[in-house]
Amino acid sequence: MNAPVLLGVSLKMYFGHHETLNWSRRIVRLADRHPAVTSGAARLFVLPAFPAIVPVAGILARSGVAVGAQDIATEDVGAYTGEVSGPLLKEIGCRYAEVGHAERRRLYGEGDTVVAAKTAAALRNGLTPVLCVGELDPVEPQEAARRTVAEAARLLYGLEGPVVLAYEPQWAIGAPEPASPEHITTVCGALGEWLNSRPQHAGSTVIYGGSAGPGLLSRLGGSVGGLFLGRFAHDPEAVAKILDEIEPAGPAASRTEVA
Repeated sequence: MNAPVLLGVSLKMYFGHHETLNWSRRIVRLADRHPAVTSGAARLFVLPAFPAIVPVAGILARSGVAVGAQDIATEDVGAYTGEVSGPLLKEIGCRYAEVGHAERRRLYGEGDTVVAAKTAAALRNGLTPVLCVGELDPVEPQEAARRTVAEAARLLYGLEGPVVLAYEPQWAIGAPEPASPEHITTVCGALGEWLNSRPQHAGSTVIYGGSAGPGLLSRLGGSVGGLFLGRFAHDPEAVAKILDEIEPAGPAASRTEVA
């Protein structure tokens, strides 16, 4: 059987608390019934805002949908006002921690040193970092691949453990359309080859983000490990449409509507 397609959703700061919980309940109903999920062909994880992690983890627990955080502190304990540590995230049920998103870099000045430290914090606490990488400006696919592999190599230098590399070209985040299929497959293919050459990162996955939505998986033809979704996943019906693009493992089953 091929590796499951990994679909992650970051809710960023769009939803209120109760809206987050209601969205999570709809995702559970979808995951409980959709053949791509129930057959094991797809895996889902959700990154809500910090205050919602505990109740969302409770809602998702029976479904197999994993929960994670949108950020993580570089340190594990101490006088770091406003930060949330890896040990705490692990304790409350997180399996993933997003690191290095372009918005964190642009709005809060997080450079490579901070991103690498946060990635290390996730790994040493048994969390899978969702490490965002991607070029700032549009360039040719081969050049984007070169820059992005070099970025991943810098950020993961000296670290061990499985990671989710989320390729998000910064120029495509929030854009009307994602990068072209040729661009995505070239860069994600290069990242995958680089990871496969590094046994210390066995079990890693490369997914694509940056205005990813329904229809993109079909256009990519199975050339990426999954998608990292933002605003296009705010409607669970859109998540269902993306899952419809994933061939169920084993006997075919009917597609599922969201209640």
